[in-house]
Amino acid sequence: MQKYLNRKAAGLVLAQALMVYADDEAVQILALPRGGVPVAFEISKALHAPLDVFIVRKLGVPIHKELAMGALATNGVCVFNQEIIAEYDISQAQINAVIQEEKTELERREKLYRGTRPFPILKNKKIILVDDGIATGASIRAAMQALRQFSPQQIIIAVPVADKEIIKRLKLEVDDFVCPLQPEHLNAVGAWYDDFPQTEDAEVKDLLTAANAFSTVR
Repeated sequence: MQKYLNRKAAGLVLAQALMVYADDEAVQILALPRGGVPVAFEISKALHAPLDVFIVRKLGVPIHKELAMGALATNGVCVFNQEIIAEYDISQAQINAVIQEEKTELERREKLYRGTRPFPILKNKKIILVDDGIATGASIRAAMQALRQFSPQQIIIAVPVADKEIIKRLKLEVDDFVCPLQPEHLNAVGAWYDDFPQTEDAEVKDLLTAANAFSTVR
């Protein structure tokens, strides 16, 4: 199974698979930062569709922070795993404290990436949610759940590579799922790229600025 050269190359491959959505004014592309942004930029350019980020922060269990009891997303939308909350007997005060901590970081990233641009209107939109790959599915599932609160027309997941078993489960929860590489065993997203450096904040900002410029004049 062939690898991608880099995130840009992966975005170009995905863009070709998504051309059915080109020049559709209902389409809004949302990238999970940071790695999803270079991929989504190429899709935005090819489809002539606006690009923005959708930031998701995990809400970790206070005594077991890597375990998610929920997630906080852009625009203050929260989704919770009630089974985990009940199992660990987490109080509302504890939940509120974690939300406040993650809200501070989310707002920092929002300001850094979006600046003064308003969050896009998502009601009745065809949202194409993009990341550079799916390993566990936790972040993208939280994003999907949060996006439903905005009443979009459709949610489409577009990723260059994802584990085949995870795809089977996630496909049931969205309107369309586009993923060219579907290995039986993913191991790590970066293993499917020849060049997979960390995406820096400055690159995210530059790509969003460039995408905003060409989507405004389309």
